[in-house]
Order: sequence, then C-alpha cells, then structure tokens
Amino acid sequence: SDSVTTCLSPPVHYVICKLGFEKKDTYDINNILSENGEVCWQAVTEHVCYLESDQSVDYIKSIRSLGPVCESVNLHFKSLTKEQFVIQYALWFRWTNYTELFLEMFDVLQHTQTAEVALGLMKLTSCLERALGDVYLLIGKDCPFLLRDLLASEQLAVIFGQAVMNVLRVFIGSPYGLNLRNVLWHGFASPQEIPAKYCAMLLFLTAGLGQLLQAYLLQTKCILVHRPYVIFVSLEELDVFPGKYLTISKFLLCYIYLNHETLSIAEELVKLSSFVLKTMLPFWIAALTAFKQSRYADCVILLLPQLEVGLRLLFTTMNKCPNRLLTAEVKFLSKMLAKHLDNEEVNQLPAVLEEPAMASEFLWDFLNHQEGPRIRDRLSHGEINLEAFPREVANQIVAFAITLLCRFSDEDLFAFKEHMVIKPLMNCASCYRSRFHPISRLRKQVLECMKSINLWPELPTVPEEHIQTIKGLEGNAEASTLILVICEIISQLQQYMPWNCCSSDDPINSVLTERLLIELCDMRICTLYSPRPVLEILVVLRKISTQCHQVSEQVIASTELRYKQWMDKTLRSRQRHNYLRMLNSMKFLSPVLRLILVLITLELVNVHLVCKKNPFDYQQYLKFLKSVLQYTENLVTYTSPEKNKWDETMELTNKALMKIRKISDRKLMLMQLAT
Repeated sequence: SDSVTTCLSPPVHYVICKLGFEKKDTYDINNILSENGEVCWQAVTEHVCYLESDQSVDYIKSIRSLGPVCESVNLHFKSLTKEQFVIQYALWFRWTNYTELFLEMFDVLQHTQTAEVALGLMKLTSCLERALGDVYLLIGKDCPFLLRDLLASEQLAVIFGQAVMNVLRVFIGSPYGLNLRNVLWHGFASPQEIPAKYCAMLLFLTAGLGQLLQAYLLQTKCILVHRPYVIFVSLEELDVFPGKYLTISKFLLCYIYLNHETLSIAEELVKLSSFVLKTMLPFWIAALTAFKQSRYADCVILLLPQLEVGLRLLFTTMNKCPNRLLTAEVKFLSKMLAKHLDNEEVNQLPAVLEEPAMASEFLWDFLNHQEGPRIRDRLSHGEINLEAFPREVANQIVAFAITLLCRFSDEDLFAFKEHMVIKPLMNCASCYRSRFHPISRLRKQVLECMKSINLWPELPTVPEEHIQTIKGLEGNAEASTLILVICEIISQLQQYMPWNCCSSDDPINSVLTERLLIELCDMRICTLYSPRPVLEILVVLRKISTQCHQVSEQVIASTELRYKQWMDKTLRSRQRHNYLRMLNSMKFLSPVLRLILVLITLELVNVHLVCKKNPFDYQQYLKFLKSVLQYTENLVTYTSPEKNKWDETMELTNKALMKIRKISDRKLMLMQLAT
C-alpha cells in the first residue's frame, strides 16, 4: 500500500487535478453574478463546449473553460463573511430541504482542510441528487435511481433547461466529465486530489438552480414536495458488535475509557495496517475523529469509500491485476465479492476474507441485500437524514473496519489483536452470519409465524358443550380425517428431520413444534453466491410463509372479536353458527399451518440441492410449491373477516394435503434428494 500514490488512472487524474488549471485567466465574478445576487446562467452555460460531430458535450474543453470560473467563485466565497453568505444565498438553498448543509459548506471552504472539503462534496452531491429527484417528480413519475440518468432526463431539462443540465453534467453524473461524486463515493480520490474550487462551484450552481426553480414554480403554480427520508427500523437486527466497546456514555467512566482506548488503538492500526493506502490516511483519521465527536453520518460517509478501496487493494493483489486498482475499474463491491472474475476464473478475495466468509456476508448484509440497510446506497443518494443518522449503525461500520485493520496487519501487531477491547470485536466478526439474505429472512419469517400460531391455544373460546348444542353444525368428522392425513405425512417426513421426537400418541404436537423449527433454522446454510434457481425457490417459500402468518393473524383477530360478541350476546344466529364453524376449523388449521412451516423449513435447509434437479423436475417442483402457495392465498381469502368461509377451508385443505402426500410419495422434495 505504500507504493500506491494515486487510485486515479492517468486520464482521470489529468481531468480532475490539471485540466481545470490550464487556463490562467482571471475571471470576473460579476460576469456570472448580478448585482442583486442572481446567477447569470447564460454566462455560465457559454463555457460549455460541444463536439462538432454530434453536438454532445465536449467535456475536456468545457472543464478547461470552466476552470477560471470555478476559481473566481471560490475566491468570491472566501471574500464574504458568514453573515454576508447567509443573507445572499440561504434563501436559494431552501429547495434542497437541507439549507444547513449548504451553509456549513461555506465554513469548510474557508479552512480548506482537504478531507473536510472531500466530505463536504460527498454530502453536497448526495443532497443535491435527492433534491433534483424531488424536482423531477414535479412532472415525472418514477425517479431514476442513477444520478447520470437523472441529470440526462427530459423532465429536468424542461424545468431547468438543457444548457443548465449540461453544466451540472460537467461536474457530476457523467464518466466523461469530472465525475466528482463517483470518484469520491467509490474511494478513488485521495483528499488532496479534489480541488476546493469545484466544491465551491457546485455550491454556487445549487443556489442558481434554486433561483431557476423558484421562477418555474411561480409560473406553473406547482408546489415542490420533498420525499420523506428513509428511517432505519429494527436497529437491533444491525447489532453485531458489542456496543459498549465504542459507545461514549455520560454515566459510566469505564465505558468512556474503553471507547477512547478502542479508538486510540484504531488510530494506531490505521497507520500500520496494510489495508490502508497511505494517501487515504487523512480520511481514516477524519472518520475516527467524527465518531468521537458524535458526527455519525460523517464518520460512515468517510469510512465506506475507504472500506471499498481497501478491499479493492486486496482484490487486485490476490487476483494479480494491479491495473484494476485505478479509476473506472471494480466500482461496485458486489463485483469484488462475486464468485468469479470477468474471465470466469475464481475470485480470490472472498477466500482471503476467511471462512465463514464473515467480511463478505457483513458487506452484503449492510450494503447490498435489498432488505438490509443498504447504507451506502441510501447515504450516497441522499435518502437519509444526516442529522438523525443512528449511532448504532455507525458503531457497526467502525467496529467492522477495526476488524479488517487488524486482520490485514503484520504479525508483529499480534498484541493489538489480543488487546482486551479489540479481541471481543474479532470474536464477534468471526462468527457473523448473514441477517438480510433471503435465506435469513425466511428463517425469521418462519419462527415469527410459528410464534403466532402458538398463541391459538391461549385464545378465549366458548365451552365445548356450546358447540355441541348447535344443531346442523357438521365437520368434526372431516376435521378428524384431515388430522389423520397430517399424521401420515408427518410419518413420511420424519426420517428427514434432525432428530426423532415423534410420540405415537400425539405426532402433531410432538413433531410440529417451535423447537424443531429453531433447530432447523440454526443449521448453517450457505448464503453467498446463491444461484438463480435457489433464489426463485426462496421467493415462493417466503410468499408461502407470509400467507401462513396472515392466516394466523386473521384467525386470532376473528376469534377475539367473535368471543367478545358472543359474551356480549350481540351475535345473530347465523353469526353464532359461523363462529362455531371457525372454532371447529381451527382444530385442523393449526396443524396444517405448522406442517407447512416445517415442510418449507426442511426444504430451506436443503435449498441448494435444487440445482441438482433437471429442468423438467425443477419445473414440476416449482409447480408444486406454487400450488401450496395458491392454497395459502386461498386460506387468507376464506379466513378474512369479509369472507368467513370456514367450511370451504376443509375442502381446500384436503386437496392441498393430497398434493403434499403425492409429491412426498414421488420423492420430489429437496429433503428427499439429500438422502
């Protein structure tokens, strides 16, 4: 890492660090700023040059031409007091929904600490992207996910003008321009490689966009609506590393001691670890400082690109492709964590990250999986309120970073790894299991559904003798028949279960238990590199589990409501009959739902065996799972308060059980392939 002086390829380094400085002209700020403080867009857009061939933007000439303009804007801001800046510009930042951030940028530009300028630019671009997305939705429907697509959209060209959007694309959103957002967010640029004048220019352009937008809103009578921020829910699911080793507490001095000691060790590791490029050292120090100062969003924004560049260094070293360390290569973590390289050779990085692939699984969980927090996506696209960024999330990223610093350090740093405040972090890391892969989510769903069904016996019901006194109430015999079929299926499946617990007297309550599901869910299942057939099966299994849970919740709600109405004597005769039919149906619905949960969990444990099925058998198996899904969807409909078709659930259940028994007889289930 000592030998690497830049991660920018020569062409990109030239564009960012030199091109905008070639013209030595002094540009008069009054050319682009009127006396009343408005941005003169026509004068700005005149500096964008176009290719003669197709009239597309000539980025090289445009950057060269805009260089002196950017310098003039930077000097203009430096000439203002904070009060003057606020008076002149604060109003024009309101459209971003984060005026404070843009006002803070003024302070950053006055001090020009390189890491802080880069951090400010990352925050500015993410906030600007979010605000531009809100503007897009004034006349568009689905906001583009990528900044380059957003800036190239017809909708923003209609509102701001194409020439204005071309100015923005010179700075952000195009790989042929300065592309400041991407080179920073993906860890390619070191702090000293980002000229402060480009940050100043984007600040200036943001104010100018605010002026154009105000004119558009007055003309069209439209109202700009800001999308709500994403809020992290279930923060306990993100709790991987022991919080006390990093958390500052006002009450426990030992925690403060541990906190500062841990971060002090981290600061030493940063200087010694081979995971850190020396040119990036200021980013690491700034990140740890931000954590100490409770600036948790800043800390994570600084750290995420450094995790990427550290992993990219490992990736290029292990796969012997040093040229891919540079800009425009391996921009996404998912590519670095893939099983194979572009040439189909095995990627060596996941192996270096150790079994059980802790780092890979952690990174996929926190950054990539759709149901995970997707921290980098949401931060870089401006979806998170930076002021309310949770400490719990920052805690995990910092702790994870420390484990990587330790792992990729020289052997003579053994004392660091064994230190009393570092070792618990290393232990937590070594046993990490994915929490947001579809396999992990299905585990969680199954156990939550079983907990719901286990509440049924506790529900208040009318005495059994009341049920028997109602004439015309049929179904006890049919319910008993269904329970016998369930017992037969249990007998068939029991050989595929991890332990023998079946009681001949009561196979349903001795096998279809929460204890069995917990044991099955504790089995380790590979979550990395899940092939497409595995993911397709998981989608169906999760839908089945969701429908089962919905049935259970509907039964609970209906039972509680009808019991209350029964006791209050507010049920009509037909409603009383229907209520008792429901109670009768619950006798077989509980076992059949539990059977389905056990069935899909057994299939989950063996889900990777689906890849062994030939195409015909795979389609037959998928068809079977979809028939179970159809059954559970029909159950949701029939048990809903609007339908209350309890007798019909018997016929439905009988058909479903026949299909399950038939598939079991033909040995088409995955669990049966395992033997």
